[in-house]
Amino acid sequence: MAKKNPERTVGGRYPVTPDGRYFVVRGRLWRTTNPALPEAERLRQVGILARARSALRRAAGSSPGERKAARGQVQESKTALGERGPVWWTDGAPDYNRHMAVNTPYREWFEALPAP
Repeated sequence: MAKKNPERTVGGRYPVTPDGRYFVVRGRLWRTTNPALPEAERLRQVGILARARSALRRAAGSSPGERKAARGQVQESKTALGERGPVWWTDGAPDYNRHMAVNTPYREWFEALPAP
């Protein structure tokens, strides 16, 4: 595994694994956005995701079909960003998205992080 860099975070708050594949929230790994995604496309997809999440909140009291459509929009955007669906790395490493960090090969790195 790459050298530990506990200084690297998402939003200044969530530590990023040394290989840049995940960030950690409450001990759980979440896949980061594909770093090879062109900035213009990343920004476009983030905008789409924000609108989809807003639509999902507005659909809270709506029909099941409207909620399903809003969730589908969120899923599509997250997949386009590389945060869901097929992994964006090409070395064949398994995906630990949504796993607890202590139950993955990132355990030592995670346990060495400074306490919040």
